[in-house]
Amino acid sequence: LGLTRWAEVGRGHVKAFIAERHRDGLMPRSLHRKLAAIRSFFDFLTRRGEVAQNPARSVRAPKLARSLPRLLDVDQVSGLLGAAAVDELEERDLAMWELFYSSGLRLSELVKLDLKDVDRAQGWVLVREGKGRKSRYVPLGRYASEAIGRWLLCRAAYVAEGEAALFVSRRGGRIAARTVQTRLKRWQTHKAGDQPVHPHMLRHSFASHVLESGGDLRAVQEMLGHANLSTTQIYTHLDFQRLAAVYDQAHPRARKGSDKKS
Repeated sequence: LGLTRWAEVGRGHVKAFIAERHRDGLMPRSLHRKLAAIRSFFDFLTRRGEVAQNPARSVRAPKLARSLPRLLDVDQVSGLLGAAAVDELEERDLAMWELFYSSGLRLSELVKLDLKDVDRAQGWVLVREGKGRKSRYVPLGRYASEAIGRWLLCRAAYVAEGEAALFVSRRGGRIAARTVQTRLKRWQTHKAGDQPVHPHMLRHSFASHVLESGGDLRAVQEMLGHANLSTTQIYTHLDFQRLAAVYDQAHPRARKGSDKKS
């Protein structure tokens, strides 16, 4: 390029470098990492006063392919939530799993819930300052409400004095996100087979199953707390995949290896 100083590097040079790597066959994720490294390096040079501005700041790498979220089908959810709790802490666990699936909560939102945030009589949950620091109300299903009720009968034996959290640990303080993840993995392993599961899969399953049943896309957007409808629309792709699979199996002109003569 004939450049002798970092200060001579411009936005066009960075774009050309990324484009060349793209032509070389580098995958978008790798290009994003390279661009992030270049930005960090020029941020460092900017702080040292060796360059006036970061030439990579406004350069964009190729878009990453959006992967579809993993979820459970209805039978798998039934197997997970249909397993019986055998002690008080498992009553708490089952209440958490039911709430994930009933209300589509994020893990961070569930562990922040206080007792006052759940109104079982009215059938709603107040999610305070979810992602984007926005609060929202979400519905509370009957099974989740009943599971929470069973947990509340046990909670007093564990809770520390003055603790407001809905879900507490064995020691009485607010349950940690890591504990929830570990308990769900253990629950799945011991009670519901080999299908790997994590809290966000229950959230994904909630959204997909509501849409499969004819739920309104914008209503699901509000329940999930998505700022943009495009984020919620990914679940319509999942529904299309399911419908396509049904079509392939059921339609006589779509079956693989079917007789093509009319």
